[in-house]
Amino acid sequence: MSTMLNAFISRLVGKVRGFGADRRGNVAMIFGIAAVPTILAVGGFIDYERGSLARAQMQDALDATALALHTDAATMTQTQMNDFATKYFAANFANSDAFDVVVTPNYDKGGPTVTVTGSASVNTNFLPIIGIKKLDIGAVATTTWGRSRLRVALVLDNTLSMKQDGKMDALKTATTNLLGQLKKAATVDGDVYVSIIPFGKDVNADKTNYTKSWVRWDWTNSDGSLSTESWDANNGSCTVSGKSPRATCTSSGSCSISSKTTQSSCTTPSCSISGKTTQSACTSAGTCSISSKTTQSTCTAAGTCSKSSYTSQSTCTSNRGTWTAGVWTTGVWSSGVWTAGVWTPAAHSTWNGCIMDRDQDYDVQNTAPTSGSTLFPAEQYTENSGCPGKLIGLTYSWTDLQKVVDGMSPAGTTNQTIGLQWGWQSLTAAPFTVPALDPDYDYKTVIIMLTDGVNTENRWNSFVSTGNSAVDTRERALCTKLHQEQITVWTVQVNTGTGKNKDPTQQVLIDCASSSDKFSELTTADQIITTFDAIGKALTDLRLSS
Repeated sequence: MSTMLNAFISRLVGKVRGFGADRRGNVAMIFGIAAVPTILAVGGFIDYERGSLARAQMQDALDATALALHTDAATMTQTQMNDFATKYFAANFANSDAFDVVVTPNYDKGGPTVTVTGSASVNTNFLPIIGIKKLDIGAVATTTWGRSRLRVALVLDNTLSMKQDGKMDALKTATTNLLGQLKKAATVDGDVYVSIIPFGKDVNADKTNYTKSWVRWDWTNSDGSLSTESWDANNGSCTVSGKSPRATCTSSGSCSISSKTTQSSCTTPSCSISGKTTQSACTSAGTCSISSKTTQSTCTAAGTCSKSSYTSQSTCTSNRGTWTAGVWTTGVWSSGVWTAGVWTPAAHSTWNGCIMDRDQDYDVQNTAPTSGSTLFPAEQYTENSGCPGKLIGLTYSWTDLQKVVDGMSPAGTTNQTIGLQWGWQSLTAAPFTVPALDPDYDYKTVIIMLTDGVNTENRWNSFVSTGNSAVDTRERALCTKLHQEQITVWTVQVNTGTGKNKDPTQQVLIDCASSSDKFSELTTADQIITTFDAIGKALTDLRLSS
C-alpha cells in the first residue's frame, strides 16, 4: 500500500507545482486555484482509505483461503486448487468497490507451504482529476506447516452418570467431530497422533492383554501378607464350598472327624469315649455292645440270643438260637486330620480388562511398568456394570479411533486421576508403544479431559457420592506433574444437574487446566459438541501457527 500512497503523493505534488508556476489570472482565480490542491488532498485520502479497506479485506479473505486450502492442497491438482481458492475467496471477500479480482494459489511441498496471492483494482472518485482513475491493490497469504506436530490424549468420562441427559451421545458426536478436525490438521501420517482413554473408577486396558508382563495379578501388602485386593486373591474357587476370597478359603477346611468343624478342635487329641480327658484314662476304659455291662470281663462273658426267651448260651444254641457274645471296645486316644481349603485362582483369560490405580506414588507418575509396584494391577471390577469402554494408545488410524468412540459405554464410578494418569502414560511411556520423536519437528503434547461428576472413589478410598477429597488430592499431585512436564491440559466439567442435584464447580479441574481459558463448565449436553469444536479449532491453529 505504501507504493500506492507514494504514487498518489508524487502526482499530487506535481500538480501543485504546476499551479504554483502559472502566474496568470487575477487574485480570485489564484485563491480558487490554491484551493484545488486541498480538495485533491482530502479527496485523495478518501480514495486511498477505500483502497486500504479493500486491501485489508482482501488480506483477511486470503488468510482464510490459505488456511482452508492447506488441509487438502497436497492431494489436489493445480486446477482443483485454483477452483477451490477462487470460490472460497469470493465467499469471504465482500467489497463491492473491487474489480478485476485475481486469486492464485500455489503449493510448495518442500515447506510444505500454501501461498495464495490476490490482486484487484478499486475505482477512484477524486483522483481522476490528476489522472489516477484506479488504485491497484494486492496481498499475499502464506500458510506453512509441518514443523509442528500434535499428540493428543482424550481422557473421557465413561461413568454411569454419563448415561443421563444425553451426555454420552453428545460426547460421542463431539469426539467424532474432533477426530475429523485433527485428521484434517495432518498433512501426512504422523503429523497428528491421538489416544483415547475412557475412564470410570478403573480403565479398561483390553482383556486380550492378559498375557502381558505389565499386568499385575497377585501382590502383597506392605507387611508381606497377601493383599485382599489382588486378582488372584479375589477371583477363583475353593475346595471348601462358599469360602472366598483366598484368605477366607485357606483359613477354612474340613476334619477327618466329622463332628469337628474348626482346625483347633480337629487337631486337639480326644478320646472316643466321652468324658475321658487323658490318654491313660481313655485307653483303660471301653464300651460294651451290651449296654448294661461296664467291664470287659462281664462284657465278653455275657451275650444275647436271637430267641429272646433264652438267656444263656447253652439253652440258646440247644434250641437252635444264635448266641452273640458281648464285644468290648477299648477307648481310642487320637486327633483328627485337618485339610485346609485350597484356593485355585481363576484363569487370567477370564479377566474383563479392568485396571485399578498403581501403588502410590506410581499412581501419579508415568513410569514404565517393569516389576512390582510399577506394574498395573488387574481388577475384576463389576460394580455398576463393570469396566468403561476400551482405551487405545497413540495412533493415526482414524478408523480404529472411531471404533473406540463407538464402543464407549457408561459404567462405574468416578476416578479422574486414573484417566489422567493413563492419558499421560499414553503420550510418554510403556505399556504403550509411543512413536519416536523426529528431531526435525516441534511437538505439542495435549490432554483433553471431560468429566460429568465429582471424584467418588479410587483404589484406596471407598465410594462417597458427594465427592471424595482424598481422590482430589491424588489428582492435584498428578496435575502438578503434568504442568511441570509442560503438557497442555484442557478440562471440561459437564454439570447438567439442577437444584440439590447440581454438582459444585470443581476447583481441582480449574487448577488442573493449563490456564483459565482451558477450563469449561457446561450446563447442557449439546455444549459438549460446541466446546470440543472450539478446542479442535484451537489445536489446529496451534499446529499451523507454530
